[in-house]
Amino acid sequence: MADFNQKPICPHNEFCGGCIYQEKPYEEQALLKGSEVEELMRKKGADLSNLLEPFRAEDLVKPPQLYAYRSKMEYTFGDMKKGGEMTLGMHQKGRFMNIVTVDECQLVHPDFNVILRTVLDFCSDKGYPKYNAKTHLGLMRNLIIRWGQRTGELLINIVTTSDDYAGTTFDEAGFVAALDCVKDKLNNAVVGTLHTINDSLADAVIPGEVRVLAGRDYYMEKICNLTFKVSAFSFFQTNIPAVERLYTDAVSMIDDFSGKTAFDLFCGTGTISQILARKAKKVVGIEIVEDAVNAARENAKLNGLTNCEFIAGDVFEALGTVADRPDVIVVDPPRAGITPKALDRIADYGTKQILYVSCNPKTLAENIVYLQEYYGYRTVRLKAYDNFPFTKHIECASLLQKMV
Repeated sequence: MADFNQKPICPHNEFCGGCIYQEKPYEEQALLKGSEVEELMRKKGADLSNLLEPFRAEDLVKPPQLYAYRSKMEYTFGDMKKGGEMTLGMHQKGRFMNIVTVDECQLVHPDFNVILRTVLDFCSDKGYPKYNAKTHLGLMRNLIIRWGQRTGELLINIVTTSDDYAGTTFDEAGFVAALDCVKDKLNNAVVGTLHTINDSLADAVIPGEVRVLAGRDYYMEKICNLTFKVSAFSFFQTNIPAVERLYTDAVSMIDDFSGKTAFDLFCGTGTISQILARKAKKVVGIEIVEDAVNAARENAKLNGLTNCEFIAGDVFEALGTVADRPDVIVVDPPRAGITPKALDRIADYGTKQILYVSCNPKTLAENIVYLQEYYGYRTVRLKAYDNFPFTKHIECASLLQKMV
């Protein structure tokens, strides 16, 4: 049972832009999020009159835990004022160019805070220049930490510009040694230490080169008794206990699909595909990111699943090349939702049910309205989840059924 006794307000709350609900009691946060879903459905015109169980704001599914739930953090090097000492952490509220050091963050496992402080001290002692997003000069850009919550494995990735670009050299051996010095303070095991070179002008981690300094370039994770190999830049769920419950609930909404063909669209690394594959005759997963598709194929083999086919490509275009016809369709799109032309192609199959897993209730509502107005689908099940407490994010699972 989750403990919803709140800790004192995070010491970084005054400046850090990562959380928006630190000052609110958890039950109030949950009600606000549930009310937001309720209001978005009403405002966008989603017809919920066919729900088998009514959706109420107070029915928002609470998280398994309030704290230490994030399995990935991407920190940025910077400062709090121009020319000030180096910081490492999150963007400041209302001042995007300022970076707040967050070495007491409550949303991550304490190991993250130990590693962050160790890395910041190492880089400060070396006198390394922080990268400036305006001038595009400097060495230190990002620190990425990834964690296998079920396996206890940590992957640490330091991101810098190249030597020529920065005018200085990053001490890779010294960096590994600094992390080795704190391994006894960690509850989890560092299985890989990486150095990514990023000379892109974009304010994003775009790997030009990835060097393995120690260990391996991936960590292992488990979801719903399936094993996944997660590489440094693969998308993967960032709250494992919460997403296990979401996926289990979502798949249970579908009528019996044993021995049937299922499509998993926007499948990412194929997590839902492989959950479906344990009962379905065949699962076809489609994802535009080729690296994610390669990971999905590798992980299906790892789990001994031979009835999964993964296709790299845009959903609209890729569906035109698939000979199979689905008995059920699952969609799990990015925050932008699904374009009308892709929805048209999906709905043209005429499947009785479409399971829609969403990380953005606004675009979910918009897509629901499109499917109800043009194709006769109605929402028969709707659940909302607070998988990321203290933040603005809300997850949803919705089952749409064809009525006409």
